[in-house]
Amino acid sequence: MYLCTMLFPQFQQLGLPEVLCIIAAFSYILILINYVINYLPLSSYKDVKRGVSFEPVSVIICAKNEDDNLTEFLPKILTQEYPAEFEVIVVNDCSLDNTENVIDEFAKIFPNLKKANIKEDAYYKHGKKFALLVGIKAARFNRLVLTDADCYPASNKWLQEMSAGFSVEKEIVLGYGAYEKQPGLLNKLIRFDAFMIAVQYLSAAIRNKAYMGVGRNLAYQKDTFFTNKGFASHYHVNSGDDDLFVNQAANPTNTAVCVSHDSITYSNAKKTFKEWRMQKARHLTTAPLYSSASKSRLSFTYFTQYFFILSLFALFLSINTMVLIPILLTLKMITQVLFLNKASKKLKEPDLLFGAFFYEFLLLFIYPVFHLNKIFYRSNKWMN
Repeated sequence: MYLCTMLFPQFQQLGLPEVLCIIAAFSYILILINYVINYLPLSSYKDVKRGVSFEPVSVIICAKNEDDNLTEFLPKILTQEYPAEFEVIVVNDCSLDNTENVIDEFAKIFPNLKKANIKEDAYYKHGKKFALLVGIKAARFNRLVLTDADCYPASNKWLQEMSAGFSVEKEIVLGYGAYEKQPGLLNKLIRFDAFMIAVQYLSAAIRNKAYMGVGRNLAYQKDTFFTNKGFASHYHVNSGDDDLFVNQAANPTNTAVCVSHDSITYSNAKKTFKEWRMQKARHLTTAPLYSSASKSRLSFTYFTQYFFILSLFALFLSINTMVLIPILLTLKMITQVLFLNKASKKLKEPDLLFGAFFYEFLLLFIYPVFHLNKIFYRSNKWMN
């Protein structure tokens, strides 16, 4: 009301300008609340490891027609510096290319590499979850670290960093799966989208409310997988081998996060908008199966963003309130930079920081396209 009195000295009763002023101020307050809940935990997080006990680990990679990626990236996994024993299990899932031969050749050099083969069955079609289940059953060790065939670790300390998240209490470890930096606006949008998703799910885990992880960089115990009946509740959904499993298995005490620079994995982003649109449509098919609490938290984030933008458009309805638009936009951009600054450095994405408002604004218009595409999305394809 004080702001209304400043802008409208003759203020006596609520009219359209005053109502628009109040709505805009309220929308900014909601943005602040969202930042405090979903951004601040990661920004202020200090990753302190005490009494780390390195136990044997099984790294699981599912591969379908991935001969080129395995040739390039598998050595980076096999040559990790790890204080204890580790094995790498590559599940060759009905590949039609040279994937099996690539695995066999590397196995001659690296004795800790194991191959699990799945042959094509004309009567039974399966997705990635079945391949991952085969890999988990083949694993010798209880601690599992998962990544994809098209991913590579940021350093040879990746396995150490992810494994250090395990403890007596912590059975699930969430890492950051980033996309490689390439020229162009599409690459920045894809990277920013992945970065913001990571900021939110890592912050939620830090607040003991973990709701998802990404299969590009995820770890959990074999016992935890089978105690929670694996993928049984969502096996019928093509996606969800990562986020839906974490959503059902995570609790306030059993999930850790790993955000050191050495713990990050990288993969190539999609090259065209169509490819990205299909990827996002597949990912979004899992959202309806999240717990009610998870859906509420995610809905609040989207609501605050759209409500803020709509409140700015509404300010155009009165000549007296239009002056608030640049003020609120400036406040929003400054607040966003302040809250994301440390998070962007933690996840090695500082170049995204100062374009964050622009990228977020574009995504608010693009996401409805993704959700519309999700309605018509039908796929039986095995995809990362």
